[in-house]
Amino acid sequence: MNPRRKKRLGIVLAIFIGISATVGLIIYALNQNMDLFYTPTELVNGKSDGTKPEVGQRLRIGGMVVVGSVSRDPKSLRVSFDLQDVGPTVTVLYDGILPDLFREGQGIVAQGVLVDATTIEAFEVLAKHDEEYMPAEIAEAMKKTHEPLQYSEKQLQGSDQ
Repeated sequence: MNPRRKKRLGIVLAIFIGISATVGLIIYALNQNMDLFYTPTELVNGKSDGTKPEVGQRLRIGGMVVVGSVSRDPKSLRVSFDLQDVGPTVTVLYDGILPDLFREGQGIVAQGVLVDATTIEAFEVLAKHDEEYMPAEIAEAMKKTHEPLQYSEKQLQGSDQ
């Protein structure tokens, strides 16, 4: 092989290795930032395909705050509350200022890390914007997993937005 071909082969290999490394890093970064959405029932029982989240996994969970379950630490911003859809209850621990619209009996979506089978350490809590609205992801997940649920027309219109 002459020197000119060796040089071309080296350049082609360097470009191929560079592109491969870039694609690998992009896939790794996207995988690290992916949060899967669960309802409390899916978290405890697993999704319809049998997958359950592992302890330490980042995830998003949505449901209704159980009335009477909110407890606040008087010396810090630490709050714990229970979330429920129509099945099991999951406890959410959050250290921070809750949204103004956060109330018992209303829907929320929390992003956090699974601590154990029914406990989530949240780093962000998002509250719904009106008393009849249900986040589209929660309404969709509840429709798939729970057949007998009835939705008002206003809730269904809110989930289309």
